Amino acid sequence: MKKLITTYTACLVILSGTFIMQSCDKNFEETNTNPNAVSTVVPQFVFTKAQYDGAGNMLALFLGHMQYTTSYNDVAGFGSKYVTNQSQQTAAAFSSAYTNEINEIGIVIKAVQGDAAKINMLAAAKIWRVYCFSRLTDLYGDIPYFEAGLGYDSALYKPAYDSQKDIYAHMLAELESAAQSFDASKTTFGTSDLMYGGDIDKWKKFAYSLMLRMGMRMTKVDATLAQSWVAKAIAGGVILQDGDIAKISYIGSGQDINKNPLVFDLWNSDYIAQNGSTNTEGGKYHNVFINYLKSTKDPRLPVFSVVWVNGTPSTDTAIQKGMPATFINIKPADFVTYSEPNPKTVLQMSSPLLLFTAAESHFLLAEAALRGWYNGATASSLYRNGIEAAMRQWAIIAGSAGQIAESDINKYVAGNALNTGGTFDQQMEQIYTQFWISIFPDAQEVFATFRRTGYPALVPNNYPGNATGGKFFRRALYPLSEQNLNAESYNAAVSRQGTDEFLTRIWWDK
Repeated sequence: MKKLITTYTACLVILSGTFIMQSCDKNFEETNTNPNAVSTVVPQFVFTKAQYDGAGNMLALFLGHMQYTTSYNDVAGFGSKYVTNQSQQTAAAFSSAYTNEINEIGIVIKAVQGDAAKINMLAAAKIWRVYCFSRLTDLYGDIPYFEAGLGYDSALYKPAYDSQKDIYAHMLAELESAAQSFDASKTTFGTSDLMYGGDIDKWKKFAYSLMLRMGMRMTKVDATLAQSWVAKAIAGGVILQDGDIAKISYIGSGQDINKNPLVFDLWNSDYIAQNGSTNTEGGKYHNVFINYLKSTKDPRLPVFSVVWVNGTPSTDTAIQKGMPATFINIKPADFVTYSEPNPKTVLQMSSPLLLFTAAESHFLLAEAALRGWYNGATASSLYRNGIEAAMRQWAIIAGSAGQIAESDINKYVAGNALNTGGTFDQQMEQIYTQFWISIFPDAQEVFATFRRTGYPALVPNNYPGNATGGKFFRRALYPLSEQNLNAESYNAAVSRQGTDEFLTRIWWDK
């Protein structure tokens, strides 16, 4: 800027009290051109960035909310304690999304739409946009959708909020049309596609899997519509094999964007010292989580968890124990003896981030079968498949350190079979308690199914001074900036959906 002002000032000559511009535009354009910028969009590059940002935009606080982790103080934020003065942490995903992945994927779509040769790029971009928006609306309910991302090219800086019902209707239609539009003869994003490398068959399965997830979201608000979309998803073909899992891979070194974002957050917020004692924010595994793994003799316990003994991480199941969430800003004397994430598995910076797994598909299909919406397999066999897939996927995440012996898997599923003689609710509790264990560490997805089903049957933590009256919160808060910078749209959303508070339920959460 200083160079610009100097150059411009030198081009002015004061003559008879007036400013006369001399012919002094030499090198002006060169001086004011960013050498690192490009004048045209390269959709492949922007798509890669949108995938990184969309996958990484998550709230680690849900690990506490879903009682995987806790802390002895309230530094860890909202998490398992719902501390009032940390409430605005829940707004972070909203603020990040619109400035990053929502804008980025919008740029990609504008760059490729209308070009028949790039139909596969358009389809993948639309599916990724649905993934990003679905995660966002499931946290906040009504959000800017149809007018989102129009600030750059349309100067629309105060987008309207749309009802979640309308957002869902459009997202589901987008998934259906995008999946059907893929053309094997046309080009793809290729290696710029971090998730599938341009494999359109896998993109179709991802689209139909998202459709299955979203269809099941609507079971309580509109069962007929839910069943219709679930049937379409099943007919289209969902993720059922390990090789089709939707995941983003990371190299684990160099710039932070190359590191698993959830691991990066956990590492820096609590476990960077790697000694079990000086955890930055006082975090450990929650006793509810560890107690359940121990009571069911789950072979994932040593994969997930360690206790530090004399400076060395031990996976000995006999000494694993979770920390209560009831400590009030006092570090327990035996803090080092509580379990925390295994640095060889859960805390690997180079581990892939799983976005949609075969395990999730099988559990959702188990519920569909239980409801009579799916006749391709029994609920009990699908439930078993879900557990087996969930155990296998740790080898995908952590290699040999995450490998679980087939004999151990078989023993576990035999001892935890679905009680087909139980009531619908009893079987639902089994399915989604296993879902809770199996989808870890994607606590945000577990939070969604927990609100819809009520399972696992967790008990809220009535921590002193919490923001929810000792109840589980139902949604995240909008950023305070929306009240100031987009007040009209914000107020319309609040008037339609309900007060912008934690206990207000979103459309499908009945």
